[in-house]
Amino acid sequence: MGTKKLDSDVEFIKALSEILRANDLTEIEVSRDYGESDSIDVRVAREIIAAPVAAAPVATPEDPAQHAGAVTSPMVGTVYLAAEPGAAPFVSVGDKVSEGQTLLIIEAMKTMNQIPSPQAGTVKRVLVDDGAAAEFGTPLVIIE
Repeated sequence: MGTKKLDSDVEFIKALSEILRANDLTEIEVSRDYGESDSIDVRVAREIIAAPVAAAPVATPEDPAQHAGAVTSPMVGTVYLAAEPGAAPFVSVGDKVSEGQTLLIIEAMKTMNQIPSPQAGTVKRVLVDDGAAAEFGTPLVIIE
């Protein structure tokens, strides 16, 4: 590829970027043909960051792991919300729990590990699905 063609392509992309900005567009996609066997396809896009909207306070923060009542996984494994398939879950949203009560089980290396509630309170959210994989620190449940 010649330097002149490369410079031309760069200028073309800069021009598209300017059109994008000047017209408040989020994306432009074009094809430019130089001949029968020579062309360039260009897609220029920009991320739009929405302005914050005033809203009512949210009960839980966006990142559940940062919530004061978040119970996080102490290990890597598979989450089970009930003692066996078809059984009732250990806890559901709205349940009152006591400190030490089993919230769920994480299977790690063929061992079933009961995950106890670190505090008494009410289950506000269950953040994982039955059979889901959990990493160390994955938020599992929120208790307030």
